[in-house]
Amino acid sequence: MELMIEAHELTRQFGAVTAVDRLNLEIARGEIFGLVGPDGAGKTTTLRLLCGLVNPSSGEARVAGHDVVHETVAVKDHIGYMAQRFGLYQDLSVEENMDFYADLFGIMGKERKELKQRLLPMTRMEQFRTRQAGKLSGGMKQKLALMCTLLHRPEVLFLDEPTNGVDPVSRRDFWAILYQLVKEGITVFVTTAYLDEAERCNRVGLMYRGRLIRCAEPATLRRELHQACYEVETVNPKADRELLRHQEGVESVEVYGARLHVLASPSRVSLEKLQQGLPQATFRQVVPSLEDVFISVVRGEEKA
Repeated sequence: MELMIEAHELTRQFGAVTAVDRLNLEIARGEIFGLVGPDGAGKTTTLRLLCGLVNPSSGEARVAGHDVVHETVAVKDHIGYMAQRFGLYQDLSVEENMDFYADLFGIMGKERKELKQRLLPMTRMEQFRTRQAGKLSGGMKQKLALMCTLLHRPEVLFLDEPTNGVDPVSRRDFWAILYQLVKEGITVFVTTAYLDEAERCNRVGLMYRGRLIRCAEPATLRRELHQACYEVETVNPKADRELLRHQEGVESVEVYGARLHVLASPSRVSLEKLQQGLPQATFRQVVPSLEDVFISVVRGEEKA
């Protein structure tokens, strides 16, 4: 297994605040790794450390075989980085933005033409090549940013919440592109606020207050959940949520659309007991989602 990202006891402090706390991580070539966590968990700082944009306070990391502190230029030659904010030129067209970045990377002539012929159809942006970037939708802007990031053929792609605020159809298209890139051997490291997107990753890391508190395949994370997960249909979710939260053995109650998701300790409360406490509602045990897992893990960390 060829490792493309390695971190050992990687730590970054800003004054008294520890943004990343002793991170240990290994990611293989061709893997999609998702990092999830609440705002302020340290996801963006982790990305910036691995890209060589911020130096660690202690620990070490290697990307594409190069040390992120002592071989920063070599690291940047092998990676593509997409920040949260759209950083391209709004008054230039799609193709003009691509040409500008190709100039920066020293990509000329036949190679540039071949890359455009590949990237524009892959992202379904060919018909918008003359449109100004400022007049693109949010999803199209992200596709354009991705194309510019891919122009120098990076081996590792770092994406910081790339679909934040993007419509569901564009999010689906964006992930289809990522799967295609992985087939070509690119390694993808993505932070996301969407737990349904994290389900699409090969492995997921759950980050909380700078620490990586869980790291495994989505199916493994769901399987390791100690609580039973129940879906509750009720005509009054808000009031029933409060009633359920105070029942013995119930550890969390969250709203999922028109339903509630309840995480409960099987050793302390049974399904029958829950139904007795709320006879007007319908309970059904379900397979927990990653969001259920994440809520459970964070609640446990808060209690600890």
